Amino acid sequence: MKLFNVTDPEFREYGRVIEGLDTAELIDEMKKTDCPEDGTIYVASDKKLEKLPIYNELKDDLWGGLPVEIGYCNGHNTKLNGLEYHRNSEINIPVGGNMILLLARQQDITKEHTLDTATCKAFLVPENTMVEVYATSLHYAPCQTSDAGFRCVVILPYGTNFDLSQKLEKKTGEEPLLAAVNKWLIGHPEGGCAEGTFLGLVGKNLDTSEDLDRE
Repeated sequence: MKLFNVTDPEFREYGRVIEGLDTAELIDEMKKTDCPEDGTIYVASDKKLEKLPIYNELKDDLWGGLPVEIGYCNGHNTKLNGLEYHRNSEINIPVGGNMILLLARQQDITKEHTLDTATCKAFLVPENTMVEVYATSLHYAPCQTSDAGFRCVVILPYGTNFDLSQKLEKKTGEEPLLAAVNKWLIGHPEGGCAEGTFLGLVGKNLDTSEDLDRE
């Protein structure tokens, strides 16, 4: 698997680099968040991050006034494990080092809700670079580029990834994938996803420590 950079033309189908916002204070506060040495941690909404002045800029400039949540995904990971999508874009910023995003296209999901992992592409996101991952881009936990692991800011419309308050009736066919509010998840059989996750990823559970071209 070739490793592209988010500045490469290949990323345009999956997202874009965002410039012009001062994220220095957000990055400094993110450096204080926990980074587990084994596995990952995800916090959908962190009140300390959301109290920073940049919150209103993110809400107004990137979401057109829609309330947002600022959280993070930190830890150590090199594997795909699963792929999720939302009904909206997601904003990511790697802090303290580079990270890799493994992305796929929602258009490549079959009618049976399966997806071949061979369709995934790997993108390097340089430290402190803000990227928008489009709604049609399947993604999951970032992958590390060093033994230090990764820290990643995650910005989404408020309520995304919160626990579902009720079980929804099956009407559109996507319900087997619905894992949380505004979160549709397809797991890999070897990915260690939570019980009840729809296991529709077929092919290798990609591992950035093994499967990236090192030329």
